[in-house]
Amino acid sequence: MPSFENLGFMKILVCISKAPDTTSKIAFVDNNTRFDENGVQYIVNPYDEWYSLVRALEIKETIGGNVTIITVGTATDEAVIRKALAIGADDAVRIDADPTDAYYTAVQIAEYAKTNGFDLVLTGKETINYNGSQVGGMIAEALDLPFISLASKLDVNGTTLTLEKEIVGGLQVVEVALPAVVSCAKGMAEQRIPNMRGIMAARTKPLQVVAPVAVDLLTSYEGYSMPAAKSACKMIDPSNMDELVALLHNEAKVI
Repeated sequence: MPSFENLGFMKILVCISKAPDTTSKIAFVDNNTRFDENGVQYIVNPYDEWYSLVRALEIKETIGGNVTIITVGTATDEAVIRKALAIGADDAVRIDADPTDAYYTAVQIAEYAKTNGFDLVLTGKETINYNGSQVGGMIAEALDLPFISLASKLDVNGTTLTLEKEIVGGLQVVEVALPAVVSCAKGMAEQRIPNMRGIMAARTKPLQVVAPVAVDLLTSYEGYSMPAAKSACKMIDPSNMDELVALLHNEAKVI
């Protein structure tokens, strides 16, 4: 655990994940049991990049510190890692494994964090390809640390975090002692675009590759399917209320 002997220096671990670019064409192969990665352009998961990573960099710039990014993935993920380094992270860690599910990913990250004394662990609120919002809470459980989910604001006051998160009807303000794990939502920070200096520096920043630990998987995938195609839009004359009521009764689906 951190000792906080130097309160002007924070060690922050930012968890990042790759995700398909939103313009990618989604398809499945091997009898719909595997995602087809051919031609897919991967990016840093936006919630990880825009909110958790940028907020970590802002904290470092304000009070000093070191920002390490970590991902569970194979060597093909290193281009995505270098993008995050170009934005400003100091160094990177890649757990050399396929991120099979949220539990497997969280355990791998937690095992690394246990022995490296981070003051703060940040994740995005979810990934745009799975939308699970599970990894942050699982990391906190594995580390036996407090977890604050979906925070939209984060301030560091000595050894205490003050956070805001949206709740039904208003904002909730939370205070928690460091170290802690936080998942970051919209409002936490503003997107940064890497400049040429950052892109060049990213090529030589340290990237540590770590062997995974053994983990019993909790989930398996039987197959994938695409959502049903959207039906055509039907335009109803405002004066024809009977037809509108009939369509709402017989065809409309509540999601």
